[in-house]
Amino acid sequence: MNEPQVTVVGNVATELDHRTTRSGEPAVRFRLAGTVRRFDRAREAWEDAWTSFFTVWAWRTLATNVATSVTLGEPVIVQGRLRVKEEEKEGRRYVTAELLASSIGHDLNRGTAAFRRVSPARAGGGPPEAGTPQVVPGPTGASAPEFGLR
Repeated sequence: MNEPQVTVVGNVATELDHRTTRSGEPAVRFRLAGTVRRFDRAREAWEDAWTSFFTVWAWRTLATNVATSVTLGEPVIVQGRLRVKEEEKEGRRYVTAELLASSIGHDLNRGTAAFRRVSPARAGGGPPEAGTPQVVPGPTGASAPEFGLR
């Protein structure tokens, strides 16, 4: 089955929750708020219409890079697979939308950013040079929060 791929532009609405999965892989979770804006012709001004909230999940290298690059309130663009979940808790039905991120970046329409490439540890197993972030390798195809995060 093909999962829907979406791109959502919004603001980071919560502090990032940086975790390690049971298998030792890094993971990040945060809420993203995307507000629809409409132009009111009568007032000749832009106004907010409604806000949609998404829970964003990122794993492995993306999680590590997001944790060191993104903070609460920043404008970001998230691309990934959309998953809508329905749950029932204490007799109430809840519907949540999750984005399983494949890419996350700052929205450069609303600010500037400086890119720093992440380099893997040096060949031969030696330690990386001081100040050089390391890529955290991980298995491909991991899918969702069912990872069993601690």
